[in-house]
Amino acid sequence: MIWPVRKPPVNNVTVIIFLLILMWSLSGCGEQPAKDSLRQKVIVATDTNLVPMAFINDQNQLVGFEPDLIEAVAELAGFDVEIVSVAFPGLFGGLITGKFDMVVSSITILEERKERMAFSLPYLKSGLALVVRKDLEGIRSVEDLRDRNLVAGAQNGTTAYFYLDKYPTLKKKGYDAHGHAVTDLINGEIDAVLGESTGTLYYKNQKKDYFKKIKMVGDILTEEYYGMVLRKGNTGLMNEVNAALKKLLADGTVQKLHTKWDLGNSSVVPTSKSAE
Repeated sequence: MIWPVRKPPVNNVTVIIFLLILMWSLSGCGEQPAKDSLRQKVIVATDTNLVPMAFINDQNQLVGFEPDLIEAVAELAGFDVEIVSVAFPGLFGGLITGKFDMVVSSITILEERKERMAFSLPYLKSGLALVVRKDLEGIRSVEDLRDRNLVAGAQNGTTAYFYLDKYPTLKKKGYDAHGHAVTDLINGEIDAVLGESTGTLYYKNQKKDYFKKIKMVGDILTEEYYGMVLRKGNTGLMNEVNAALKKLLADGTVQKLHTKWDLGNSSVVPTSKSAE
């Protein structure tokens, strides 16, 4: 008699081990995820209406001091960055609601802003400057504009507009973009524009055709520090940004960008120690 051959019972543990080996071998046949795909992607918003801080050039490229600085911070901190153009009035709301992760747009560090948002180390010290039409004499300050019943323009939501608000009887007009105010000034619609000194002096140095019709008067009116803005509680990203900024301030990179974009006397790069 021939006895049938009996197969040994399959143990559950054996099946599990076999399946794990199979899965491991199959996964080894596929492509491994690229190392760069593991990098964090940070979306940064900026208003592209302030030359030379951030603007769209003739080749439709987003360029300027702040885009260059953002890229340098991202490279040093080890994350990828996407820069998006957002009109100034939408910057803070978009940040708080999570449309983007960071705002870098010549944002002055103010105590009232700190109540809603978090600021990095300051990367630039600047202020406000006043420009008027070339033929307008006897104007050196906002007080002069007020006393002569003249109209001053400024970009909505900026420290320039807040500064004008300190003068209740001053005639003022708000604009969505600083450049629109300058255009109205040249066309005689308003008498003066208050704005960031970085942009004002850049126009004076590089856009001489603009300064055939307008001129800067008086001194830089304020002392303001610019910081990168994040949502409160995003401490991991904030630590990375601050560490990168501190190195870029110390090794002269920020100063090189200051020179590249011809910011001149309109602003000063703080030292890494004074920025802390």
